[in-house]
Amino acid sequence: MFKPVPVAIGLRYLRAKRRNGFISFVSLASILGIAIGVMVLITTLAVMSGFQREIKDRMLGMVAHATVSAQGEAMLGWQHAIDVAKRDPRVSGAAPYIDTQALLRASRQEPAAIRGVVPEDESQVSELAAWMVQGQLSDLVPGEFNIVLGKELAQWLGARVGDRVIVTTDFQVTPMGAVPQLKRFTVSGIFEAGYQDFDRRLAVVHMADAQRVMRMGEGVTGVRLKLHDMDQAWDVARDLAEALARENRSYYLVSDWSMENANMFRALKLEKTMIGILLSLIILMGAFSLLNSQVMLVTDKLADIAILRTLGLTPRGVMAVFVVQGTLIGVIGTVLGVVGGLLLTFNLEHILRAIERAFDVVLMPEDVYYVTGLPIDLQPGDVVVIALVALLLAFMATIYPAWRAARTAPAEALRYE
Repeated sequence: MFKPVPVAIGLRYLRAKRRNGFISFVSLASILGIAIGVMVLITTLAVMSGFQREIKDRMLGMVAHATVSAQGEAMLGWQHAIDVAKRDPRVSGAAPYIDTQALLRASRQEPAAIRGVVPEDESQVSELAAWMVQGQLSDLVPGEFNIVLGKELAQWLGARVGDRVIVTTDFQVTPMGAVPQLKRFTVSGIFEAGYQDFDRRLAVVHMADAQRVMRMGEGVTGVRLKLHDMDQAWDVARDLAEALARENRSYYLVSDWSMENANMFRALKLEKTMIGILLSLIILMGAFSLLNSQVMLVTDKLADIAILRTLGLTPRGVMAVFVVQGTLIGVIGTVLGVVGGLLLTFNLEHILRAIERAFDVVLMPEDVYYVTGLPIDLQPGDVVVIALVALLLAFMATIYPAWRAARTAPAEALRYE
């Protein structure tokens, strides 16, 4: 027998065929419970991370990483602002924009956000041109008053390409009272970003047309920036605003993608956290099964414990025997769960397709989820955390039975043997 002795005995108890088959069955159930919990948790979090990444990519494909806008008025020196931004090596693209709220009316009416853009520059900060399903973004020609609608917005308005849409942007004060400011636009295209906030609430026009309708002259709402590293969005926008403020002696508003969509990202993070906690209960059930099996094992091995104590093994050594044995069960279950989770995650789309073919059903319709496949984003950090939690629960499940074994009195244990 090699040393340390408690480890050797713990390994022997793990390998040996026990007299009580029920204890072996409960130990096997503990391994399977931990393995299934780890496997399900890894796969579920990978799928949730994949959907979050898909939503984030689609959202960031339509919004800028950062924006700098004038405070309470139109930004007039936007060409200079773009030049300053492009000199920053952290910036990959910059473009002006105009934002306003309006009421659109065709067969029906619907409120929407109107965004004025320069089609030639828009590709530097968004993927709007790539999401066009009818028409092209280049159809927005200054002076022609064309408009591009989100797919759901067009459906709600009952408008198609070539139809006219009346845009009400503001009320103008006249001697006869407040008169709504109306302008007729022609639908030249429809886009589908796969993100409802844009498909239902966004309409795009040429920046020059937006300036004329809103009487902004040569001004714009602000400048949109796209960065090589979007995590630096706030720092880059702040630096640009400070540089412009020093030159113009005026203040600018700074915003980035995380601020503009803070509620959504908090909701996604909370959802993933809560699902992780709930699914961890499966691992906890496996840990309770391990606790039960260890208690029964200690009861079954009372005579062995007494003999070991008479041979000189300390209570701490007895405790170490059952801690090692129970922890090894947890390690085996965790390893099996991690391997099974990785295999299931990487083959989940094939399994999904096989189920669809076998039962002739569509589990993920494209018109609902806006994706053609199952998005998977396996985060190594999630796998490590799940494995550590499973090992910790397994270790904690062995403490009470091991402590109970260490308190066993040799004379009492051997009395009825």
